[in-house]
Amino acid sequence: MATKAPKSDIDETRVRVSDPKKVAVGVPAVLHALQIANEQMGIVRSVQTLALVNQKKGFDCPGCAWPEEDKRHIAEFCENGAKAVAEEATIRRVDPAFFARHSVEDLRSHDDWWLGQQGRLTHPMMLDEGATHYRPVSWDEAIGTIADAIVAVDDPDETVFYTSGRTSNEAAFLYQLLVRGIGTNNLPDCSNMCHESSGSALTETIGIGKGTVSIEDIHNADLLIVAGQNPGTNHPRMLSALEKAKQRGARVIAVNPLPEAGLMRFENPQTPRGVAFGGTKIADRFVQIRLGGDQALFQAIGKHLLEADAEDGGVVDEAFVADHTSGFDAYRASMESVEWSTLVEASGLSEQTLHEIGEEVRTSTSTIVCWAMGLTQHKHSVSTLRDVVNVLLLQGNIGRPGAGVCPVRGHSNVQGDRTMGIYEKPSEEFLASLDREFHFAAPRAHGFDTVESIKAMRDGRVRFFMGMGGNFISATPDTAVVEAAMARVDLTVQVSTKLNRSHAVAGRRAIILPTLGRTDRDRRGGNDRRVTVEDSMGAVHASRGRLAPPSEDLLSEVAIVARLCRLLFGDSSSVSINRPTPDSERPAIDIDRGQAERPPSEEARDTDDAAVSSPGNRPRADWSTLENDYALIRSHIERVIPGFEDFETRIEKGRTFFLPNGPRDERRFATVDGKARFTANVLEYPMIPPGRLLLQTLRSHDQYNTTIYGKDDRYRGIHGGRRVVLVNAEDIVDLGFTEGEIVDLVSEWTRPDGTLEERRAEAFRIVAYSTPRRNAAAYYPETNVLVPLDSVADVSGTPTSKAVVIRLVKR
Repeated sequence: MATKAPKSDIDETRVRVSDPKKVAVGVPAVLHALQIANEQMGIVRSVQTLALVNQKKGFDCPGCAWPEEDKRHIAEFCENGAKAVAEEATIRRVDPAFFARHSVEDLRSHDDWWLGQQGRLTHPMMLDEGATHYRPVSWDEAIGTIADAIVAVDDPDETVFYTSGRTSNEAAFLYQLLVRGIGTNNLPDCSNMCHESSGSALTETIGIGKGTVSIEDIHNADLLIVAGQNPGTNHPRMLSALEKAKQRGARVIAVNPLPEAGLMRFENPQTPRGVAFGGTKIADRFVQIRLGGDQALFQAIGKHLLEADAEDGGVVDEAFVADHTSGFDAYRASMESVEWSTLVEASGLSEQTLHEIGEEVRTSTSTIVCWAMGLTQHKHSVSTLRDVVNVLLLQGNIGRPGAGVCPVRGHSNVQGDRTMGIYEKPSEEFLASLDREFHFAAPRAHGFDTVESIKAMRDGRVRFFMGMGGNFISATPDTAVVEAAMARVDLTVQVSTKLNRSHAVAGRRAIILPTLGRTDRDRRGGNDRRVTVEDSMGAVHASRGRLAPPSEDLLSEVAIVARLCRLLFGDSSSVSINRPTPDSERPAIDIDRGQAERPPSEEARDTDDAAVSSPGNRPRADWSTLENDYALIRSHIERVIPGFEDFETRIEKGRTFFLPNGPRDERRFATVDGKARFTANVLEYPMIPPGRLLLQTLRSHDQYNTTIYGKDDRYRGIHGGRRVVLVNAEDIVDLGFTEGEIVDLVSEWTRPDGTLEERRAEAFRIVAYSTPRRNAAAYYPETNVLVPLDSVADVSGTPTSKAVVIRLVKR
C-alpha cells in the first residue's frame, strides 16, 4: 500500500558501495518500479495507471521523449517511466495546511529528494514580501496579481518566461503568444541547458535543429554509434530499439567516459530471452574516451575515411557530396592537416583504436550517430557535433534508410515546445506567420536564453519571472549565483505539479500555481480534453489523462495561460478566422532558424519600445473559448506552423504523424546555400592542470532531470546516498587520498581577464570507479554549484557541465 512522505532528508552517512552492474533492466528493474509505484500510489491505482502509459487511448509518459512504435506493448513503459508516473500520480498531497506547518526557511533546509517526495500541490499559494510562510489565495487573486506585476514593469524585457519540456504543444503555443503579446522574446527553456548545442550545429550544417531518423531507421541501421549517452538510465526504452537492431545484424559502438550497464547487456523483461536466457549484448565495442575527447574521435573517423578513399577509392559517396553538399574541399584539407598524435592525445585512445573505429564506419552500409549531454555540454560542443555531421556526410548517411543524426532529447515534449515557438531567437518567418494569425506585431529583438536570464536577474534588470513547469533553481548552473539572482526579482511565479526547490528559493514575492499533470483528467467546457506532444524523432500524437485530479481546484497549463491572456489583452470574439494557405504558398518555418536578428516583415512594425499590453498591439483571440476548447488552439497552430495541416484529424484514434523534415524526407537542406555543409573545425579538448580532475555532472539511476525518485544508483553500485565523487583508483592514490574519504570539491575557473574563481561543494565521499585518468563524475543538482555561470559552449551558450576543473580538498 502507499506510504507516507518521508520526514527526513537523505542520510549521507549511510551510503553503501558495491560493484557496478554489467547488465540492465530485467526482473530487478520491474520489481523496483513496482515498489516505487506502490509506495506512491498503492497497488490498485498503480495497475490502473501504468496500463495507460504511452497507450493510444492513454497519456504520454511524463519522462523521456523516446518514441513509441505504432504497435504498442501492453506494458509500454520503462522503469524510470514508471517512477515518473508514480511521482505524478501519487496520493500524497501538499495542501495549504502543509505550507502552514512549514516556513519557507524550513523548506530551504531540506534536500531535493525530500521536497519532491511530499506530493502533489493542490491550491494556489502566495508568499507576500517579508512573509515567512506561503498563504492560500484564490485563482482570481493569483492571476490578477501576476497580470498587475507584468503591467507594472517599465519595459517588457524586464520579464522572463521559462519553460520546461513537460509543457504540452497547446500550452506552449499559448505561452509563447502571451510572452510576445507582452512585447518580449525572453523565452529561455530547458533546451538552453541540454540540446541547444545540437540545434546550433544541426541548423547550420543540415538546415534543421532536429534529428533526421525514425524508430524504423534505428531498427534497420547497420552501425549505431551511441556517444555521450546512458540509455539504461536516461532513455531505457531505447534499449529495446537497440536490441531489435542487434537482432537484425547491427553493430553498436558505445562511446563514453564511464562504462554503463545498459550498453553492456540488456535483459528485456517483456521477452523470454530477457527474463530467462541472459538477454542481449548491446555494445560490440566500448570506447572509454576521455571527457571532451569526442571531437577528436570524430575527426579521427573522418581522417581515416578520407585516407582510405585516397588509397582505394569508393569510400566517399561522391555523387551525394557533389549534388547535396558544400565545403568538402576545406574539410578535407583540415583533416589532412591534423596529426594522428594530436588526435590520440585529445581522445585518450590509441591510434590503433581510432583506426579500428574508423574502419567499422568505413565498412558500414548505413550509420546512425546518437548522442546526449555527454557531447552537448562542453565549450567546443558545437564544433564536435559539426564533426559528427561531417563523418555522416562523407558516406551519404543523411536522408536514406537506417542512417542519420539522432540527438536523443530528454523531457517528453522539449522538442515540441521549441516547434511551438518557445525560443528566444525565433525566425522572421515564424513571427510573420504569428502576426498574420493574431493581428498584432510580435517583437523582433532577440531575448534572453537561460544563462542570459540569470545574468539579467543578477544585475537587477528583471522584475518578473515565470516558470512553466520545471525546477529552475535546481536545473541551472552556479547555484549560489542563481539563488541570489532570483531573490532580487519582484515577483516569481512557478506553475508546478509538485513541490521543488524553486518554491523555497523565490523572489521578494512569490506565487505557486498548481496545475494538472499528464496523468490527470482535464475536463474543460463539459468535455475531457486532450493535448499533444512531439517525441524525439519529430512525431506528434495525442495524450489524454485519465485520473481524477488531486484537487478540484487545479487548472491546466492551458487554462492558466488563457486566463492571464484574457486579463492582459481582453477577449476578441469577433476576430476573423484566417483560412489555411495552400501548402505551395507557405514558407517553410523552422523555429530554430534565425540565429541573427532580421528586420520585421512589411506588415509588422517594430514594437520594442511598446508598453506591455498596449491597446494597439495586442494579439487578438477569444481567450475564454481557447481556455475550454483545445481543438481551437490546434486550429491556430495549424495555420501558423507548417506541417500541422489537418491537425485534429491526424491525431484521432491515437494516430501519430511526422512533421516535415527536409534532410530526412527529400535530402533538402535549408542552410545558407541550400546544401548540407561540411565544416572545417579547429580541434579543441580540455586541458587539465596538474593535481586537478575534470568533473562531469550526471544523473543517478533513481533520478530524472532534477527529480530525485530514490537514494540509489544501483547500476553504478551506489546505494543510500548521492554525495559521492567517482574517481579513477590510480588518481585517488596519486592525489594523496583514500577511497571512502570525505572531501570537498572545489571548482577552478579562470575568467577571460585572468581572474581565478573558485566554488565549493561540501562533503563528498570518494568512490574508486572505472573512469579515464584525471576524469571524475558526480551527481547534479548537488554539483551545479561548481559550474560557473559564464562557462558556456561557444555559439550555443549551453553551460559546460561536463567539463568542470576541480580539486579535492581534505575536510
